[in-house]
Amino acid sequence: MFHPVRALSIAFLVVAISGCAPGTKTVPVSGVIKLDGKPLAEAHVTFQPATEGKVPDAGSFAFTDSNGAYSLRTFEGDHPGAVVGKYRVAITPVTPSYDGDPAKRPPTKTLPAKYNTQTELRFDVPAGGTDKADFELKTK
Repeated sequence: MFHPVRALSIAFLVVAISGCAPGTKTVPVSGVIKLDGKPLAEAHVTFQPATEGKVPDAGSFAFTDSNGAYSLRTFEGDHPGAVVGKYRVAITPVTPSYDGDPAKRPPTKTLPAKYNTQTELRFDVPAGGTDKADFELKTK
């Protein structure tokens, strides 16, 4: 006899046990981003695999806090960290929502294209993970 609760419990257990697919173990990755020597708050950070000739693993992302610090999470499965390997890194300031007086709206932050749309940033995630995935950006 079919029991929906039992079937749902078994499905949940299989997903919980399996975690990431084989070969896609994640390691912790965090760091600090600075712009012209100051912490870059409210920025979106993406690590996309820089693979050639093979299907890339899922990338990872994070948002910086007020100190420019971030900790990556995977796009697929929302696991902490990133898969070991080489990455292209893009950093884009987040435009905060603003409901006040348009004349008092804070200026929108921008970064040179070499940090986002045409990124030159690269990072190799080591097997043990790292808390030193730091980037020093310059506006000029």
